[in-house]
Amino acid sequence: MPHIAVISSSVRIGRNTHRVALFFRKYIVANKLATSEILDLKEYNFPVFDERLKYQANPTEQVLDFAAKIKNADGVIICTPEYNGGYPASIKNAIDLLYEEWYRKPIGIVTVSDGSFGGTQVITSLQFSLWKIRAWVVPAMFPVPKVQEAFTDTGEPTDKASTEKRAKRFLDEMLWCIAATNKMETGQV
Repeated sequence: MPHIAVISSSVRIGRNTHRVALFFRKYIVANKLATSEILDLKEYNFPVFDERLKYQANPTEQVLDFAAKIKNADGVIICTPEYNGGYPASIKNAIDLLYEEWYRKPIGIVTVSDGSFGGTQVITSLQFSLWKIRAWVVPAMFPVPKVQEAFTDTGEPTDKASTEKRAKRFLDEMLWCIAATNKMETGQV
């Protein structure tokens, strides 16, 4: 069974993106699609890094833990808010910390906003950053408009049927990319 890490990238007080990260972890596990865990950047509380992990003289255990979780995941879902048309520094910092760990890693992008566009303005800039480090961005996206109305604090969708239908399409694409990557790596193509 594949393993999917879900990055909750908002570190703000009163954040809403974490609601969506909770939903995805629960949905993945409940439907037995994969094993899953949340990598909460608020809990990691990383400093602004002055160097990539591979060049750090004395990386912390916390940094090594995060890097190992990314490397060992078969795929990663990045749940990110849109702040002023871009993604937060917390996720840029975490992405730039690593390099080899992202190589050909299937990455699904989930964007969140309190407005009606669901954070779609952030998709292109985040895709570009991920492409530059040679991650494999899954073609399906999952924008969440009006997140404060769409999900409860505990990650329950207010329109369960519609949300789960969209999540299934998104995760089907992600799981296909994970399976394709595994076949390529093992030479089963």
